[in-house]
Amino acid sequence: MRFWIAALSVAALLSSGDAALADKRVAFVVGNGAYKNVPQLPNPVIDAKSMAKTLRNVGFDVVEGTNLTRDKMTEKLLDFGKKAEGADIAVFFYAGHGIAVNGTNYLLPVDADLKSEMDVKLGAAINVDLTLDQTMADAKVKLVFLDACRDNPFAAKIRSARATRSVSVASGLAEMKSGEGTLIAFATGPGQTALDGENGTNSPFTRALIANITQPGVEIQQAMTKVRAQVNEETNKNQLPWGHTNLIGAVYLSPYGVPSDKATEAPNTPAVASAPASDVELEFWRSVKDSNKPDELNAYLSSYPNGTFKSLALARIASLQNGPSTTTRNLSTEIDPATFTEEADQASEDQIGLDRGQRRDVQRRLTGLGFDVKATGKFDDETRTVIRRWQAARGYPSTGYLNKLQHKALISEIVSARVAAVDDTSSSTDDESSHVRHGGGGGGRRYYRGGGGGGAAGPGAFFGHMMGGLFHR
Repeated sequence: MRFWIAALSVAALLSSGDAALADKRVAFVVGNGAYKNVPQLPNPVIDAKSMAKTLRNVGFDVVEGTNLTRDKMTEKLLDFGKKAEGADIAVFFYAGHGIAVNGTNYLLPVDADLKSEMDVKLGAAINVDLTLDQTMADAKVKLVFLDACRDNPFAAKIRSARATRSVSVASGLAEMKSGEGTLIAFATGPGQTALDGENGTNSPFTRALIANITQPGVEIQQAMTKVRAQVNEETNKNQLPWGHTNLIGAVYLSPYGVPSDKATEAPNTPAVASAPASDVELEFWRSVKDSNKPDELNAYLSSYPNGTFKSLALARIASLQNGPSTTTRNLSTEIDPATFTEEADQASEDQIGLDRGQRRDVQRRLTGLGFDVKATGKFDDETRTVIRRWQAARGYPSTGYLNKLQHKALISEIVSARVAAVDDTSSSTDDESSHVRHGGGGGGRRYYRGGGGGGAAGPGAFFGHMMGGLFHR
């Protein structure tokens, strides 16, 4: 009886929770790291690709670029400006070097060679205020995320070159005020520098953005509060994101779970058209969406491989596995940047020349990293699904096939000790009952905790977990 009451309540929520549609959502996403005249930054390209994927998953038309020169960056900005005309919502994301000169902020292309204030102001850098005004002024809602507060080696050059007049140069960015309908967020406070993160992962700020800004039912200003808390905790209170907002009305980046009383609150409440999740799927997602255990999120993916919240579950898993608190694995710091851009297919996998034993090794490594799959030596549909999940969690093109770069990245990961728990003798048979199951972040069939006895992910386990989520919060 209690189940039917809960189910009816969820159905009522779904029928009343349709959000107003945003016809036009565009984003500019750029990461610059391969600087030619100063040491390179390892992670902005990874940050940009992760953010672009996150925004596309919630309906954005993304103008994306990495390691752009001044001319190429200008081309992307012109393209973005055209697309942003009349947009319901426009997002501007930049990761890389930025600099503040006399209180004005500039973003730096990879070919920037700044030796003086004149170099900055005569076009070697991108004026942030002017750029935002020219590209986003016509959008109803403007969200600006600047992960550009790294310690900047250009600042010392400009300070030492000043001649007859005073010039104020900061390594971080200067404070900015947002206009009507605008939210501006910095990776850290004005004039301070932010952490770039471990090589091969997202920066703390970008990781927190990806984990929070597209959560269903979470308004953007609430999301930014969560972002600040996550970065502050992750950096041991050494970095606190800063922002300024002048939004009018509530803004939701996810189209799912938007409260019905917010759907028409303001003309700048963006959402996209989508078929609603079933009541059972929605409650399942709610019961695991804030989980810190990848196996619980993967239980959702196993039950709903093409579910409404698939992209959010994958992003959450990636956030958990890329974070500094990960206990199952660490990533190698020597990942070729091309690993994040080159797509793999059957031909590229054939070029690796994996024999049956090497395929078993791949499967064991995936299992050791929490992406559970039988070590059969055959890359069947189950293995392809698990490879796709591993790729998505790492920010690689998600195809289900490997290329040489991805294979190298996989074998270079520092696998947890539990990979040794796979019995080598069990890998020589395809018997379903002979393989070992691990909890963790991967794919394949799941053993799922909850009501219903023996641990299998059957109806009893699912409904037991769902009812726990409904009545024991």
